[in-house]
Amino acid sequence: MAAHRRELGVNFFDTAQAYGFGMSERVLGEALRPELRSRRDKVILATKGGLRLEGGKLLRDASSRWMRQGVEQSLRNLGVDYIDLYQLHWPDPRTPFEETAEAMVRFVTEGKVRFVGVSNFDVDQMREFEKTRKIDTLQPPYHLFRRDVEKEILPYCQEHGIGALVYGPLAHGLLGGRYTPQTTFAGDDWRSRSPAFRGELFERNLGAVARLRSLADRQEITVPQLAIAWVLANPAVDVAIVGARRPQQLTQTAPAADVELSEETLREIAQIMKDAAPMGGPSPEGM
Repeated sequence: MAAHRRELGVNFFDTAQAYGFGMSERVLGEALRPELRSRRDKVILATKGGLRLEGGKLLRDASSRWMRQGVEQSLRNLGVDYIDLYQLHWPDPRTPFEETAEAMVRFVTEGKVRFVGVSNFDVDQMREFEKTRKIDTLQPPYHLFRRDVEKEILPYCQEHGIGALVYGPLAHGLLGGRYTPQTTFAGDDWRSRSPAFRGELFERNLGAVARLRSLADRQEITVPQLAIAWVLANPAVDVAIVGARRPQQLTQTAPAADVELSEETLREIAQIMKDAAPMGGPSPEGM
């Protein structure tokens, strides 16, 4: 699938230590092996550390010791000498940001990491981290049903030269266009416990998706393409991170990068979303 992404013009690949604790990184590294051997400078690899599995539970651990173990393991998993962007997956309230930032500074000094990022940080947390090391990128959740980052976080990034790599532009599948009021989720899927994916809120938001589909049809694009294009229309956003389980899903979503939404279309989207219910997402403790 990674090779398929390269054929579509995708050159940025984001993964994490906690995605299968090595599995995702190894699969990605193997899939990109020919490119990494012949054109390493053309492939941008981003991964994340700072989550630890203990007794079947995900724990936040941004200690220098665990971050060191994480970056070394990620390098081995990916099969590379350096990682282009290494990110702290979640803020860890038990570890001072200074300790984490200093560890990441050492990774850069050693040539194991090129750029330093954080994920799921608010503005105060970014300010505190930047007392020790400039943040190159932030990875926050952002989609049509979750726009809280527009108030302070994205403006802060824009003002301070922090690249915004947003995740979840398809609202955890809700904007994929396949869900119906009868859709259910497995018991170990966090969506099975989320009010946003069952009952009245789910049906209400599916109604908004249906109206977005009518708009997308008039634009001769799909709902996922509309949703991704909307995210990219925000001048503070640099990258929209889109996941996929099958190659054909990439073929369907990649063209969104070339879709330019008119002001009229953006206004119509805003009107549709007035009746939608805002939704959140998972945290490590809920996974």
